[in-house]
Amino acid sequence: MSQPAHKIRIGVLQVTIWRNQGERGPWYSVIPSRSYKNGDDTWKETDSLGFDDLLTMGKLFDLAHTWIMHQQRADAKARKESERAAA
Repeated sequence: MSQPAHKIRIGVLQVTIWRNQGERGPWYSVIPSRSYKNGDDTWKETDSLGFDDLLTMGKLFDLAHTWIMHQQRADAKARKESERAAA
């Protein structure tokens, strides 16, 4: 299984950013999750959020958006440099 491109965590909340490859080049997807302890003290993850999680998850989405924007710029720059080198 491939590794995520990036993870951002605040407390028990996290967003995982995946880099995907398409016909037009790379694109990114984001998966939110919340960690919790099961009855036997085993850590689990869910995509279900409570009221108190919403603002923090909003901040995580904002940080993920910023990270992806920087990556898209870096991807475009690398693509242009690769095209120049091939010419």
